[in-house]
Amino acid sequence: MSKPVLCALELNDPELDEQVLTQAARLADLDGSQLDVVNVLPDFGESWVSGFFEEHHHEKAVKDTSRRLSDLCAGVLGEERNAKVRHLVATGTAYQEILKVAETAGSRLIVIGAHKPDLKDYLLGPNAARVIRHSECSVFVVR
Repeated sequence: MSKPVLCALELNDPELDEQVLTQAARLADLDGSQLDVVNVLPDFGESWVSGFFEEHHHEKAVKDTSRRLSDLCAGVLGEERNAKVRHLVATGTAYQEILKVAETAGSRLIVIGAHKPDLKDYLLGPNAARVIRHSECSVFVVR
């Protein structure tokens, strides 16, 4: 068994998420690799924004996101395959957390989706572009 394949999902575009997950599972299966699936929640931390949320908002968001990841994997891959998938929820800046998870897990490949870029993406750079630029492992982009 080789190093894991990390599948980064946004959970806001079901069609793209299914395509990314299907491709990641196929690539993991080719080499008998562990499939890890990650979603990154925004970190409101100690900022003034955090004052607008109830005390246990983050814990509820992590639990809900973990459930959504598991449900998506079960629906796309089936219950048996889903039982072998590691579902990870990180908090912070999306591209930074994806890279941290990949490094910690020793991932050999990151599979990520890319949306049609907006003008702002050309100026700021979307998460997929940042992951590609800064990753120490290969990145497979699903369009």
